[in-house]
Amino acid sequence: MSHSHKLVIKRSSMSRPPPPPPPTTNKDQQHQNPSFQEINIKSGEKERLKELLRERLLECGWIDEMKALCRAFTRKKGRNNVTVDDLVHVISPKGRASVPNSVKAELLQRIRAFLASTAD
Repeated sequence: MSHSHKLVIKRSSMSRPPPPPPPTTNKDQQHQNPSFQEINIKSGEKERLKELLRERLLECGWIDEMKALCRAFTRKKGRNNVTVDDLVHVISPKGRASVPNSVKAELLQRIRAFLASTAD
């Protein structure tokens, strides 16, 4: 599916949120609080967060940028000389580094809010 228009959203500068607290080492506390992975399997929250991430990356143009990088790399190396592993190896570091801080902060906030809402 080709998009004939490009949505441009200004990226506001945003300070990075504080890092998460270190993992708990108290075994009793770990057994009382299920891990995020255990919680989201039951609630479907993981899928909702993945969909939110897809929407935000599409809105900010990140997905189009990654597609363009893949196309440029493929043209440079030749279509028959590029594997998916090659693309992942070359594009992944650039992709991770270029995710807007606002998107990261929004997802982190949603994860924290979800975990807080499930705490006893």
